Amino acid sequence: MTPTINIQKEVQPHFKRIWQTDCPYILMCGGRNSFKSSTIALKLVMMMTSYIINDDVANVVVIRKVANTIADSVFQKIQWALRKFGIISQFNAKSHPYKIVHKRTGCAFHFYGQDDFQKLKSNDINNVIAVWYEEAAEFKDAEEFDQTNSTFIRQKHPKAKQVKFFWSWNPPRNPYEWINEWTEKQRGKKGWLVDKSSYLDDELGFVNDQMLIEINNIKESDYDYYRYLYLGEAVGLGTNIYNMNLFHPLDAFPDDEYLMNIYFSQDSGQQTSATTESCYGLTNTGKVILLNTYYYSPVGKVNKKAPSDFAEDLHKVEHEWIEKWGMEPWKKSADSATSDFALDHEMIKRYNERYHHVKKVDKMQMIDNVQHLLATGRFYYLDIPENEIFIKQHQKYQWDEKTVNTDDPKVIKVDDHTCDQFQYFVLDNLRDLDLKW
Repeated sequence: MTPTINIQKEVQPHFKRIWQTDCPYILMCGGRNSFKSSTIALKLVMMMTSYIINDDVANVVVIRKVANTIADSVFQKIQWALRKFGIISQFNAKSHPYKIVHKRTGCAFHFYGQDDFQKLKSNDINNVIAVWYEEAAEFKDAEEFDQTNSTFIRQKHPKAKQVKFFWSWNPPRNPYEWINEWTEKQRGKKGWLVDKSSYLDDELGFVNDQMLIEINNIKESDYDYYRYLYLGEAVGLGTNIYNMNLFHPLDAFPDDEYLMNIYFSQDSGQQTSATTESCYGLTNTGKVILLNTYYYSPVGKVNKKAPSDFAEDLHKVEHEWIEKWGMEPWKKSADSATSDFALDHEMIKRYNERYHHVKKVDKMQMIDNVQHLLATGRFYYLDIPENEIFIKQHQKYQWDEKTVNTDDPKVIKVDDHTCDQFQYFVLDNLRDLDLKW
């Protein structure tokens, strides 16, 4: 085994102390493009190679909060690090369960989701040398770490001085989030190293010109969001959720652009609350434009619409949009709530049409996805009467003041249906909108 890597050219000087520390507990928080996750992946591979060279068996455990996020994140990141070392061909990558195993020695990287704690707890791995919690802010609280830490400490490799624990995450914007407060408590403790990084620590030229253009665009359009996203600062929430200056009105669709795709997204409340659906367009220049909105509220109506009525309404309005914009929708998104499936069943029965029901994530994350899109300066809306309700509801969309200064802030759930379906649209199309790579 002959690793071919120049660590000095792959690990930022800022992270030198991470590479050399004897501390068993290493917390790495920071903004986007700070390369903290890449640094940990390279460190874990380096640790494992010392055991492989000596024909010894060692194991590394990598944990995400939710197992279904493993494939596109840490599983790929470890393989990237193995390629950097020039030893990827010496490993087999398996997906059931997720595991990357050295062919000759059996050394392995094991991947788990904390959401299946019993499976995680029951795995008797042994010979553990390191554990990595990626996107640690997604975990419920520090107790989730404690539950697994003790398990893996008991399974320490007999030749290892200690099991190394790594945490990496982008700090939440809410300073009262549990992980921000927990981090401060660990700072200065014996055996704990707390590191804060950002893209500004790049001395190796990893942040390229295209990245810098994107960063500076966000910096100019929404400075607080830039501080949160790229500097990793807990800038706070305020009361209004969105900066309405980032909703750009258009009198008409731009003459010098054309639509690449259109998307439908709906949120149905049926007889208890409003039902709404919007049509969004993605242009050849990357603009995201709110084209049309359907909205019905049962408030004050004696005879409220049933799922069959909504199916008829939405089928009619969707086909009007399809005719108007000259294309079928690339995706039709909806909530995963029971009421939305009732409408879905009616659409299938009547028209053989269905929606893609998004798998909702934490509300803060869904809001953050929208804030990220807005901060790129690419969101526009046609300034027409049917879109007025969309803008009005986003203007009123606020955090509950009683919960802002807590670790569990809540939105005010009044007249927020267009806000919800906008979040479903963004969540369901992150890659199309260049918000996820």
